[in-house]
Amino acid sequence: QVQLVESGGGLVRPGGSLRLSCAASGNIFSINTMGWYRQAPGKQRELVATVTSGGSTNYADSVKGRFTISRDNAKNTVYLQMNSLKPEDTAVYYCNADVISSSRIPRIQRNYWGQGTQVTVSS
Repeated sequence: QVQLVESGGGLVRPGGSLRLSCAASGNIFSINTMGWYRQAPGKQRELVATVTSGGSTNYADSVKGRFTISRDNAKNTVYLQMNSLKPEDTAVYYCNADVISSSRIPRIQRNYWGQGTQVTVSS
């Protein structure tokens, strides 16, 4: 089994910054894409940003230029640096990872979610 544990959420004023972390642990051979998603009350879960094992990134238009995703492959950890936060960024943020647990061929990839961390942007 694989566990994803997020940390770093909280309450911040508009214009402020937060840094989220997500550490993957358990039965891990390798991790392909890691990412962050968010879900605001009454809305569907949406993509925030993803990063591949090679470092290629993808962002939602709403966060481009404000958020930065990065990862430490040695630590199986992904980060989300959030700057210039807005009230509309308020949501539960979820970590996601595509994990291969065994070196056996064929390589089988499974998708995992973290439990979520609350980010509230309010004055």
